[in-house]
This record gives sequence, structure tokens and C-alpha cells, in this order.
Amino acid sequence: MAYGLSQHRDTDPREIEIDTARVLGRQQSHYGVIDIGSNSIRLVVYDDLSRAPFPRFNEKSFCALGAGMDEQGRLRPAAIDAAVYAIRRFHAIARAMDVRRIDVIATEATRRAKNGSDLVDAIRETTGLETRILSGKEEASYTAHGVISGFFQPRGLVGDIGGGSLEVAEVVGDTLGERLTSMPLGALPVKAMMADNYGSAKERIDTILQDNLPPLLTEPMFYAIGGGWRALARVHIALNEKPISVVHGYQIAASEARALAKKIARMSPDQIAALPDVPGRRIDTLAASALVMSRVLRKLRPEQVIFSAYGLREGWLYKQLDQTERLLDPLLEGAAAIGLPVARVPEFSAALGRWTEGLFPGETQSDRRLRLTACALTDMSWRDHAKVRASESFFRLLQFPFIGISHPERAFLAVTLLARYGGKVKGPVKAAADVLLKSSEIRRAEIL
Repeated sequence: MAYGLSQHRDTDPREIEIDTARVLGRQQSHYGVIDIGSNSIRLVVYDDLSRAPFPRFNEKSFCALGAGMDEQGRLRPAAIDAAVYAIRRFHAIARAMDVRRIDVIATEATRRAKNGSDLVDAIRETTGLETRILSGKEEASYTAHGVISGFFQPRGLVGDIGGGSLEVAEVVGDTLGERLTSMPLGALPVKAMMADNYGSAKERIDTILQDNLPPLLTEPMFYAIGGGWRALARVHIALNEKPISVVHGYQIAASEARALAKKIARMSPDQIAALPDVPGRRIDTLAASALVMSRVLRKLRPEQVIFSAYGLREGWLYKQLDQTERLLDPLLEGAAAIGLPVARVPEFSAALGRWTEGLFPGETQSDRRLRLTACALTDMSWRDHAKVRASESFFRLLQFPFIGISHPERAFLAVTLLARYGGKVKGPVKAAADVLLKSSEIRRAEIL
């Protein structure tokens, strides 16, 4: 490999190119998704329905539909009222933002409730929006497609913990595996199990996993999705003082993830609140999410855990695209969408890509996409003051909301842009780069 950064298999025959005319000629039409979960309802408004969607607005309302059921398995009127109020407000926000299309999807709590149709009817009456209630397998499928959307050639198992359920599926490149399942192991039901007895909660989780996960379901990579599991990643990043705070693409050994999960699963809410960078809204349910992760990793025995910010909503969005759009590279598309519109001569990026074609003999597909991404971003910082242009480019690239990229690859691009603006790898820049890159990789980034 030219750069030695990628762990991906270069089996993808698609072409990866900077298409200046297509990027600049695209007419944006804001797109929104309202996701009705068991614990919260979230609206995300994206710039466009595209391969690399950038969120313009992202807000959630905690309605706890899953906890708002009576003994007969029906959503209580107060829970329905709270959900409808939140969706009516989100609908008003979306209209104010000139969102042209809004999709509403509902998952475990609405699916399980005997009167889930009452909520759907109330949403229709107050907003005119239609709600799609996903089955357990549909939820697992869309979640897995979120990983396909957010990573470059992902291969492994996908787990998504929500308020009411846990979905597990398999992905191989752009393909969804046949094995997928949904289990009642969300943070809320597991929290209730733990309130009864911690030991029996572990046994019940293990039994459900044993009964629902197909035999021999194992892969080296486990993609962890869901707010509870992302909170675990945030804690791990903070405890280890990592230079990149972005959760998406954060990768650690499964043994490390399980050790942290086992520790947090035994903590009280006060102890969890004292951990660094724990979202306040996750304090009461993080122990439950941690226990599920611990038991899942024990059962599946992966080698690595990769945390994903992309899941159900992004998988739903990805499935709305045509096949041509799906085959576009998410990293290069995102970089081009950011870099080309602000460039002084947008066509220069593609020309630079052609000029650097033979720079590294034996360049792989994954290396090519990094090189072209750097070319797409080459003029992104020209408006910054000359004295801070290099350092600002470096630290901005470390944290940019890109997808289809690992943390070491982020650092590689950051060093490339640093060097492009005449910066040197020293001081705080060197401290950050040395954590993620070998000296040979830093040198290659400087050459590029």
C-alpha cells in the first residue's frame, strides 16, 4: 500500500474521481427525517438527499414512549400527546427551513404498542405527515445500510442499541448479509432487568442473545451504533486523551471496549455522572447500554469495535438514493461538497488529482481516495489569515464531519493540508499526529 493506512480490502472496481461539474451543478433540496424511537424523537435536516449528507439541523426530544406504556402494552395518552407535540414542533421547524421532503419512521415502542396506530393517526391529523412503522428486520436492515453508507467497504457485524431494542446484522462491502435480527435488549428494558437483579439480568441477556443470534455469527469487526454505545466511545476518548473527539470511525480493541463496558455496567448513576464527557441524558441508562455491549462482545468475540454515528436514519436516507448515487465514494463526495464551492478555481482540484496520479507507485483504491480528497480540499482555507492558515487547516481536518474515513486517515489528510499551507509538524500538531501516524506516513502526507 502506498500510505499503509487502510485496513480495507481493495476489491471495489468503481471509479473514484473528482467531478467538478456534477458537484457545482447540483441543486440542493433540503431533506428531513423524523425518527420516533422508544426513548426519544429526533429530527435531522440534511443539506440534500445525497451520498454525503451534511446535517443542517439535529435535535431530539425525550418522550420515553417505551417507558410510557401501561400494563396492557398500550401507549398512555400523555406519552402520545408528548410525542405529537414534539413532532408538530419539528414539522414547523422543517417548514421554516424550507425542507422539501420529510420522512417519518417509527421503531420498537410504536411497533410493540397495541395502540401504535393511534399515534400514527394523531401525527397525520396534526401535521399531515405519514408515519412508516418499521418491523424489527426492517430496522436491522436500515441500520446496517447506515454503516454501508458511512464507511468505506465495511465488513463485519453491526449492532444498534436503542431505547427499546437491539438490532444485529451483517455487512459485506455494499451488501447486506442474510443474517439479521432484532431483540428486546434496548436500554430501557435492560435497565428494568438490572433493577430486579444484576446477575439475573446478565443471564436473561445471554439467553436472548443465544436464542436470536444465528450460530457461527462472528466477524473480526463489530460496528457499534446507538447513543448509549457512542457515549461509551466518548468516555474512552476522554479517558485516553485522544487527539480526535469525533466518535464516527473511532476504533479500539474489543477487549478494551468490553473492559470499559463491564466497569461502567457496575457503576451507579452518580459514578457515571463523574466520568468525563458523559452526556447528561445518558446517565440513567448508560449502565444498561454498557451491560448489553459487554454481553454482546462476549458472545460474538470480534477483534475490533468501530463506533458509528451513522445508523437507522442514514440507512433510510441511503436507500432512497439510486444505484448510481450509492456507488459514489462518501469521503470524496463530502470533501468535494465542502472544498469545491469555496475554491477560487474549483477546476484546479481535478487537475491536481490528475497531476499527482503517478506520485505513489502501487497506489490502492483506498489510497487513491485519500489523495483525491486532499486535492478536493486544497483551496478550502484561502480566506484564513496567512499566519494561522496551516494550523487551522490541520485541526479543522481532524474534526470535520466526514464519513468513510478512519481516525488515522483523518490525521493523514490533516498533515497533507498543513504541509500544503507551509506548516511544519511540530508542537501541538506533532503531538496529535504522532498518536495516529508513523513517521513514514507523516512524511508521505507532507510529500502529497
